[in-house]
Amino acid sequence: AYFAMQVIYARRKYRISPPETTGHPEFERIFRAQANCSEYFPIFISLLWVAGIFFHQGVTAACGLLYLYTRLKYFQGYTVAAQGRLAPLYTSAWLLWLLVSLALAGLLAHFLWP
Repeated sequence: AYFAMQVIYARRKYRISPPETTGHPEFERIFRAQANCSEYFPIFISLLWVAGIFFHQGVTAACGLLYLYTRLKYFQGYTVAAQGRLAPLYTSAWLLWLLVSLALAGLLAHFLWP
């Protein structure tokens, strides 16, 4: 919701009416940052859910909070300059792979060992 609100504020600031997605470079960066975060959200939620159920809720919650923090830093970095998104992007990707690993470990333990 925070990211979507930032797009709304940028639309007002730069006078870009929907459905336009181009205009001022700062608006375009804010819009792309919000869209990129939205694209990854279903993957994140699915992995968080599976890892939390089958692995461990505490570890999964910690990974989830770190992931949300890195996406916030990604958004903030991207709105300033396109290069500012890279370090948080790599960190959030690493956290997604960690969640994949936790989910797989939990699923394997649940279904293969009694």
